[in-house]
Amino acid sequence: MEKSQVNTEKISVTKDGFFKINERGSTVRTEIFAGITTFFAMAYIIFVNPNQVAAEGANGWLVGLGADPAVMGQIWNATYIASILVAVVGTLLMAFLANMPFAQACGMGLNSFFCTMFVSGAFFAGVDVITGYQSGLVIIFLSGVVFLILSITGLREYIAKAMPECLKKAIPAGIGLFIALIGFKNAGIIEDNQYTFVQFFDFHGRIKAVGTEVNGVTITAMDAWKTCVPVIVALLGVLIIAILAKKNVKGNVIIGILASTVLYYLFMWELPSFDISAVGQSFKDFAEVGFLGAFNGDAWDAAFNGPHIGGVFSAVMLIIVFCLVDMFDTVGTIYGTAAQADMLDENGDPININKSMMCDSIGTVAGSILGTSTCTTFVESASGVSAGGRTGLASVVTAICFAICLFLSPLASVVPSCATAPALIFVGVLMAKNFAKVDMDDMLSAVPAFLALILMPLTYSISNGIGVGAIAYVLIAIFTGKFTKKDIVVTVIAALFVCKFIFVTM
Repeated sequence: MEKSQVNTEKISVTKDGFFKINERGSTVRTEIFAGITTFFAMAYIIFVNPNQVAAEGANGWLVGLGADPAVMGQIWNATYIASILVAVVGTLLMAFLANMPFAQACGMGLNSFFCTMFVSGAFFAGVDVITGYQSGLVIIFLSGVVFLILSITGLREYIAKAMPECLKKAIPAGIGLFIALIGFKNAGIIEDNQYTFVQFFDFHGRIKAVGTEVNGVTITAMDAWKTCVPVIVALLGVLIIAILAKKNVKGNVIIGILASTVLYYLFMWELPSFDISAVGQSFKDFAEVGFLGAFNGDAWDAAFNGPHIGGVFSAVMLIIVFCLVDMFDTVGTIYGTAAQADMLDENGDPININKSMMCDSIGTVAGSILGTSTCTTFVESASGVSAGGRTGLASVVTAICFAICLFLSPLASVVPSCATAPALIFVGVLMAKNFAKVDMDDMLSAVPAFLALILMPLTYSISNGIGVGAIAYVLIAIFTGKFTKKDIVVTVIAALFVCKFIFVTM
């Protein structure tokens, strides 16, 4: 009995010697459950990120415009594997370097921006799409190096704390609206209108078209129904996730994606098809296209001279934009989640914030080397914290769950974009709530925050929203006599965005 007690004590000391499980008021069982909860809350990124980066791959919208389906399939496969690997690497960094219950993966919004600038941007500029994709990895790599330098020197933390509170709260909310817009558009819930720019999906028009001829082919009721299915599935998916979230069902997002996938094939009256050999193809494309693609000589030349980017100055501005967006996304997530977990120091700052930011920086560098867009700390980590996660052990469990998914790419390929769209819309809901914390009675706070919020989706650019918000804040502060020494940092950021708007087209 005495020997057993000694062994138990040693185990306890060991646990608290590294993860500090007892010290933080948690248990091994709680940490494991929290890690699984975080995984299910953010597992949608496995399907969504390659779709966003690769314009939905071999069957996506860019192929519909003339891109080579084989090439787009290669990029999708490479990004799928890279997305999981970077989630594993980034989350393990959080576990062992920062000892925080946070998970990392490819940032939403940034992955769409990546596609717009480097993948579809290369296609429309007549640049080889794979070279365009790899030139984006070069930009991400360099932004990650800048992240790392800022983190090591402490400047990143200083810049984050010096940003106006109104912008810190508006940026996540604006990103949420931007992500939701992407979801609405991917599912076809909103579509173009020559008079009002956008409109709700025209159900009446599809019904009315039944029996008419288009290019010699008569449109049947089934044809019209199939065009409506993605919209119906996406809308039902949002409701499913919302109902599950209201009932506090763990993993509501991934359940919603899976339920929407089932509904899609039922409504389309089709059977999904997949080839298990696709697992090997995914790893092959990852090795040939994604892994170390950032060190391809042609990619470096395209990153600074390619017509899809516009020259050295544009490349530098892109690096700065990725730095700014990831910085404030990560800061907002870490502050919010740490506050929810009561893991703040005496100054109201998250414990181990410098180490957490360094993990984020290293994760971004690793992601660029592996072949995907910016790695960032996920707001869905809050779900694991809500389940009791307080240490890096929860992050270890989340990383293991991601690693298992490396061999599920054939299953991932059967998930339609209308099934992942509800996840985007729901994440938009979660992120938009940050705006409720903005002081709307103070115009120095309200106007910059609102401009940042609304211009992200309306200009289809996160960086534009941040830039206009920063410029508005500085000008209002100057002309109302509220400008202080701490506003110098945001003034520099505003000046950089003024240069961007003048010299860079996005």
